[in-house]
Amino acid sequence: MGRLEGKVAVITGGASGMGEASARLFVAEGARVAIGDVQAERAEAVAKSLGECAIALETDVSRGADVKRLIDAAVARFGRLDVMFNNAGIGGGEGLIHETPDDVFDRIVAVDLKAVWLGIKYAVPHLIASGGGSIVSTASVSAHLGMKYQGAYGAAKGGVVQLTRVAAVEYAEHGIRANAICPGGVLTPLIWANPALPEPLSPALVEEQLKRVQPIARAGQPRDIAHAALWLASDESSFVTGTTVIVDGGWTASARPPQELAELTQRR
Repeated sequence: MGRLEGKVAVITGGASGMGEASARLFVAEGARVAIGDVQAERAEAVAKSLGECAIALETDVSRGADVKRLIDAAVARFGRLDVMFNNAGIGGGEGLIHETPDDVFDRIVAVDLKAVWLGIKYAVPHLIASGGGSIVSTASVSAHLGMKYQGAYGAAKGGVVQLTRVAAVEYAEHGIRANAICPGGVLTPLIWANPALPEPLSPALVEEQLKRVQPIARAGQPRDIAHAALWLASDESSFVTGTTVIVDGGWTASARPPQELAELTQRR
C-alpha cells in the first residue's frame, strides 16, 4: 500500500520541475492528483501520462476564481480533498530594490504569497469536510537569507513561512496540518529558463554553479523536494505542523555567500 493510498491532492505548478516530480511521486504512492498550472499543454501532458489518477486545469494561481475552480474540480472528480500543495512560484527580473518596477514586485508577491493564501482559503473547507488533511507550501531558503536581487521574492517567501505558522494554529483543531518546504539550489526551469532572463541559461552551467553553493556538492533535484512534500503530505508526519523543512544541501548552514549564483541568474 502506498503512503498516500486513497488520498486526493491538489498540486499547483505541477506541470514542470518540483511540482511535476511531486505529482508523479504522489500518484506512485497511491494518490489521485489535480494539477494546476498556467502551462496548460504541459499540465495536460503530465496528467495524461499519469492516467485516470490525474486531471489538469489551466490555473493562474494569483486569481482566486482559478484556484477555487481547480480545488472544486478535484473534489468533483475524486470526491474529497486531503492534500493541498501550494507549489507554484515565479522569480527573477527584480534588480536592486530601488531599481525594481512596481509591477514586478506586485506580480511576484501575487504568485508567490497571495496564491498560497488563496490555496489555503479555498482548500480548508474541503479539508474540514474530509476530516482533516495536510497543507504544504513551497517557500525558499530566500526566506532565511538576505539574497541580492530578491527583495520581492525573499519577502514573499518569508511571508509563506509566517502564513504557514498562522494556518497551523488556526486549523489544528480540525485535524489540518500546515507546513512549508524551503528548497535551496534546485535545478528547475525557474532558474535556467526563467522568462525574466534576457536569454535562457545553460542547465549544465547552472548545475555547476549550484554544486558550489552548498556543502553537499551537487545541485538539488526536483525529486528531493518531491520526497519532502510526500512526507509532509503523508500520515508519517502527523505530529508535524507549523514548521519549515529546509531542503538545501546545507546551504543555510554554511557561511558560503550565494553571490556568484545570484549574479549568474540575474544576468542584467
